[in-house]
Amino acid sequence: MSTRTSAAEPVEWLNANEDRAWRAFRRLVIAVRTGTARDLADVGLSEPDYEVLSTLSERPQHTSTLHEQAAKMGWSRSRLSRHATRMETRGLLRRAPDPDDGRGCLLVLTEEGMDTLTSAAPAHVASVRRHFVDRLTAEDLAALENIARKLEAPR
Repeated sequence: MSTRTSAAEPVEWLNANEDRAWRAFRRLVIAVRTGTARDLADVGLSEPDYEVLSTLSERPQHTSTLHEQAAKMGWSRSRLSRHATRMETRGLLRRAPDPDDGRGCLLVLTEEGMDTLTSAAPAHVASVRRHFVDRLTAEDLAALENIARKLEAPR
C-alpha cells in the first residue's frame, strides 16, 4: 500500500503552528549545514567526504560496503560510487572487491584518508560546537535527541 496521497485524496494542510515549526526546522538545518560545510571546505573536505571518512574510520578494518555507506548517507549507490571515485583519485580511500557480493565493492580507508580525517576532525568538532552545540542548553540537546529518535523511526 502506498503512503503517498493521490490527487483525488484531500490533503490536510498545515495549520499555522505546524507551518511555523516546519519552516523553523528547515531554517535550522540549512543554517547548521551551511556553517559546518563552509568550515569543512576551509580544510579541503566536503560534508560527504567527511561522512565517508568518519564512517570508515569507525568500522572494523576501516571498511564498509558501498551499499551500506550509500544507505547511511541516503544516497543511491551510483551517486556514492561517483563520489568515491573522486575520493579515490585524491588517495583518501580505495576500492576492493566485495567477497559477499560479486557486483558490489568495499570502500577502504587509506592511510592518507585517515591522516586527512585526523587533521580535519578538530576543526569539524569546533565547527559543530560553534554552529550547534554551544548555542543550545543541555535540555535543548536532549529534546532534539528525543525528536530525532521519533523522526528516525519507520512509519
